[in-house]
Amino acid sequence: MKKKKMLSWYQGLSIQTKLLMTFALTAVLMFVINIILYSEINRSMIQLDEVYATNVSLNELAECLEHTHEEVYEYLNTKSTVSLENYYRNVQELKDMLEQLNDRNTGSQMKMQEKNIRGMSETYLEIADQTVQAKRGRNAERYNDYYNEASRTYKYVQSAIYRLNDIQFRSNSNNYQIMLESLQYLEIISSAIVIVVAVINLMILVLLTRSITEPLRLLARSANEVAAGNFEWNLPETESRDEVGIVTHAFVKMVRSIREYIQKTKESLEKERQMKERELLMETHLKDAQLKYLQAQINPHFLFNSLNAGAQLALMEDAEKTSIFIEKMADFFRYNVRKTEETATLEEELEAVDSYVYILNVRFAGEIHYEKEVYPGLENLRMPSMILQPLVENAVNHGIRGVEREGHIWLTAEPQGETVHIQIRDNGEGMTKERLEAVREGQVRHGGGQGDSTGIGLDNVISRLELFFGEKDLFQITSPGPDQGTSVDLWIPLKKEAKGI
Repeated sequence: MKKKKMLSWYQGLSIQTKLLMTFALTAVLMFVINIILYSEINRSMIQLDEVYATNVSLNELAECLEHTHEEVYEYLNTKSTVSLENYYRNVQELKDMLEQLNDRNTGSQMKMQEKNIRGMSETYLEIADQTVQAKRGRNAERYNDYYNEASRTYKYVQSAIYRLNDIQFRSNSNNYQIMLESLQYLEIISSAIVIVVAVINLMILVLLTRSITEPLRLLARSANEVAAGNFEWNLPETESRDEVGIVTHAFVKMVRSIREYIQKTKESLEKERQMKERELLMETHLKDAQLKYLQAQINPHFLFNSLNAGAQLALMEDAEKTSIFIEKMADFFRYNVRKTEETATLEEELEAVDSYVYILNVRFAGEIHYEKEVYPGLENLRMPSMILQPLVENAVNHGIRGVEREGHIWLTAEPQGETVHIQIRDNGEGMTKERLEAVREGQVRHGGGQGDSTGIGLDNVISRLELFFGEKDLFQITSPGPDQGTSVDLWIPLKKEAKGI
């Protein structure tokens, strides 16, 4: 967790701060290493200087002992106050030096030598003091004896000091050689440490410069690719928040915005293309239907038979019924011609169906029993024109016509979720599964080849529904089996603007 925080903190620094920190760290590291190496070398030099310190101390002790003995001799000859003062000063100095020598029994030969020298030196000082006191008491015989004894003790002490000095010199010489070699090794190690530290500093500088130049290199390459029009290039990613990171994030954001804009433009163009295709298909279907009407695809037999029936009715009945019949005919054909280029309401479609059924019942003496049940409030539902009439026409021509029993057609319309369910059902011939499958796949064309047909087939109805609403699966035809009737179901979307208009 701390490592992540430190990394995040470092990534948030500016390039200038990173450079200053790196150079400062390098300088501090080199300074600390130099201080440590200087301290080690200085300590080694001090140890070298201290190697012969014991020899120096012994030499000083021998000199002080010699001066003391000379002052005793001088005082015995001159009895001067100066020589006496010098004697006491040397005695005090000699005692101070003797305090530095070992006075305990140990296993070290040199320490035992120091103990012997200290003991003999103290004995010498006692005898020398007795000699001086005898001289001051003018006892010539005694101070002469004391002086001779002091001289012998002095020689023993000097001889012991020289032997100990020689032993320590040889030992110190070995130590000096060892320390000298250690110093040489220390110089080599110090040089190696300096080289290692320099290499580490160089690596730190390389890593720092790479952390700055590598994102810049990737950014420059990405910019060249984008400038060449390659917006699918893998954009550089960085977690750094320095100047390079800020520029990289801004560049990535800009390229992604351009990508989104291009994608939205493509989608918009694609939608516009699809809408134009729908419009063209819709226009083609509508013009095809209109052309069929205009080119007598409505079927001249249907029109002729209908007018003939009207003429016969005029002979048999009053002119009022003939007028109604002719009016229904006029309304029906007027709707067909007018609505081929427009949308219609459910109410207008139902009126066209009513007119169509009325005309057929006049022609066939009321053989068609038609019932409708529409849920209130659906009258203004918008839909393509000439949708329901061709379906009722199919129910008549392919369903109830030709059956011996009384033919019935039922039309219902009611809300069902977000759609309006419209069903046209008959009790006519029905269909086998094979024929039903053929009709669904468009292999059998309904509504195009009968003598009393308007010429609009199921495929035209289905295509215009799908184009108008921009959806599939809005149409279904089912039949339980032969002689069990047929049902056609439509699902008209509610509260959805038509995509084909």
